[in-house]
Amino acid sequence: MRIWPSMIAVPALACLLLVQCGNVSTGQTQKVRPAAVAGAFYPADPKVLAKTVDDLLAGAKQAPLDAVALVAPHAGYEYSGPVAAYTYASLKGRKVDRVVIIAPSHYEPFGFSSVYDGAAYATPLGQVPVDRAFAAKLASGGKTIKLSGVGHTPSADKPEHSVEVQLPYLQRVLGQFQIVPVVMGNQTYEVERELGVALAKLVQDSPNTLILASSDLSHYHTYDDDVKLDRKTLKAVEEFDYLSLSRNFEQRIWEACGGGPIVSAMIAAERLGASEARILKYANSGDVPGGDRSRVVGYGAVAFLKQPRAGAGEAAFALDPKEKAELLRIARQSVETAVRDRRDYEPPAPVSDALNQERGAFVTLKERGQLRGCIGYVSPIKPLYLTVRDVARFAALQDSRFRPVAPAELPSLEYEISVLSPMRHVLDTKEIVIGRHGLLLRKDEREGVFLPQVPVEEKWDRATYLEELCGKAGLPPHSWQDAAADLFRFTAVVFGEQKGI
Repeated sequence: MRIWPSMIAVPALACLLLVQCGNVSTGQTQKVRPAAVAGAFYPADPKVLAKTVDDLLAGAKQAPLDAVALVAPHAGYEYSGPVAAYTYASLKGRKVDRVVIIAPSHYEPFGFSSVYDGAAYATPLGQVPVDRAFAAKLASGGKTIKLSGVGHTPSADKPEHSVEVQLPYLQRVLGQFQIVPVVMGNQTYEVERELGVALAKLVQDSPNTLILASSDLSHYHTYDDDVKLDRKTLKAVEEFDYLSLSRNFEQRIWEACGGGPIVSAMIAAERLGASEARILKYANSGDVPGGDRSRVVGYGAVAFLKQPRAGAGEAAFALDPKEKAELLRIARQSVETAVRDRRDYEPPAPVSDALNQERGAFVTLKERGQLRGCIGYVSPIKPLYLTVRDVARFAALQDSRFRPVAPAELPSLEYEISVLSPMRHVLDTKEIVIGRHGLLLRKDEREGVFLPQVPVEEKWDRATYLEELCGKAGLPPHSWQDAAADLFRFTAVVFGEQKGI
């Protein structure tokens, strides 16, 4: 049965109610979540389903991996199956007792992560038992993590496919195992973080546990646009920059319906020792025979692995003198056009690959050596040349610490540009190198950022650097030590042009 990738096409008689099965020893009935999308997303006949999954696994040229966490797509098997098979082929021969499946809610929003409180999920291949003790412990791990029986049962009373479609693969690869289904109704960073941190604490004491994030990537763009967009997402995944992922998913700059599950899985995996994100396979629905390339859905298979952490997330990035000069020219022209003409500057698109690469960047303005404005994007949301255009204008006119730049000041302005590396979570403050690392502190939606050159200019040691960063975020001096706080480090390519001195 052909269905559009990631869309629901459920037979009219599909059961949407809970199945009640009797417990022989106690006489009690237990809640079992029935297969809601069998016959739509995957075959309903057990023999056909088993052969379909086995054939997909046989076609995936993927060696086994000892992954801490994985990502798999959740569309119809005809579309995403060849990619999902890479995720599951990596599990061959591995002993896994428990799989925590984190999936998005496609049907209705709710403000928490719902942990299924039933006894099992059913598929045509049989029932998969739920580890109810683990589920209960997870649900007690934070204010936005709840058992589905507490006020909401999105994973049970809706035909939500994002958990269900993963199960037949797991059944064919692992045999006997338990699951902990988690459906996220809110995908803000605070909710993602709380789930990831709670999971990491539990999995540390639960050997042979795998974390699985269920997600497709971008939706309904042309083939070429889809590939471009998904490459940005997967690049940030490889760089382990889950802060930028979360920001750009929430602002709809990048797309993944299970972006929250991916971020939560990355946060948990990192705290469990993973430092490498490996893309196992990428394709989209336009890659299948006869696939419509005018509206496609992207799919990625990813493994998070324990590897040496040194230098991770700091891929080399450089600008030659001509590229630096061009960015300084754009910054200056943007400020002068905004201040004098009250309009935005529209620079021509450069031919340089580096200037077209999406990067975070800050523009710092000084007047006779004194700070006059500094604003930037910490995440890669636009091509670098447009980011510099934007933040230069903001630094001149919208830095709340200063009055807007006046036309008479333009000749004496000095320009400095800082092009940022990806953000990487700081696990140990000994990682922080003064003069090399800028820092971002986030706690309870408050943020403070310092560029790498700031502690050098101010002659701070590491302890002072951290305390001043807390103050920049409007927090007490030692807030960086709070369990609810996150520190991220980054490097920067810093260059400038001085005028009027």
